[in-house]
Amino acid sequence: MVKVEGDDDYLFLGTNPDNDAMTDNITLDSIRDSLVRQEDVIIYCLIQRANFPINSKAYSASLGDTIHEFSGSLAEFVARQTEAAEAKAGRYENPEEIPFYPDNLPPPLITLGNFPQILYPAAANVNVSKTIWDIYTNRLLPLYVAEGDDGNYGSTTACDLTCLQALSRRIHYGRYVAEVKFQDAPEQYEPLIRAKDKDAIMKLLTDVKVEDMVKKRVKKKATVFGQEVNSNGTVVEGKYKVDPQVVYHLYSEWVIPLTKVVEVEYLLRRLD
Repeated sequence: MVKVEGDDDYLFLGTNPDNDAMTDNITLDSIRDSLVRQEDVIIYCLIQRANFPINSKAYSASLGDTIHEFSGSLAEFVARQTEAAEAKAGRYENPEEIPFYPDNLPPPLITLGNFPQILYPAAANVNVSKTIWDIYTNRLLPLYVAEGDDGNYGSTTACDLTCLQALSRRIHYGRYVAEVKFQDAPEQYEPLIRAKDKDAIMKLLTDVKVEDMVKKRVKKKATVFGQEVNSNGTVVEGKYKVDPQVVYHLYSEWVIPLTKVVEVEYLLRRLD
């Protein structure tokens, strides 16, 4: 079961209090264009991480516990420290970005431009970060990185966080997808939301043809981006930095289903 964190974890930092104007500059096509670009980022992140073996010690509390006044894994330590620095630079003022460890993040040290209010405030805090972290570290990594330990724990966990952030942004973009779908057909969604009919909402928002197209596209991209080229400049047939089937599996089993969980949870709060 996917856990969606509670309502108090995040606040939406919009600038436009007029809900009627929330989707002035966003459409389903523009969102899909963004999701297509995010596919490239995710695949390149996976390719970078595949340069290192699994380095299991980085996810063990035994290594993290050697850090003064810290309890947890090295991966968690790196994530917390990195997110704290990014928070000072204002990264999480953008509602598209959701930290994995939001507790006690410092305020931004710089003045940023205002981000448009696209998300409905009562629904904007839908969050499946813990599920994303668990799937990535416990189920995805063993599928595509080699066994072994080369001691490069710092570089490994930095790559991991980059991958996790790219996946989180992609999956939580489901909030934007849900908002536009609701705006396009409120008369279809409102009765289901009032009835809290999750299954019916899921059925209404699902487009199997689009999902199949996405899965085939990311597999093709992984085939192209991850080709092995030998020292003579010749493509090594059938050898890839990351198995394209793993990328297909990632989207089929986790990215698309989790995105739809986010969409459903967002819509259930859309009339609050």
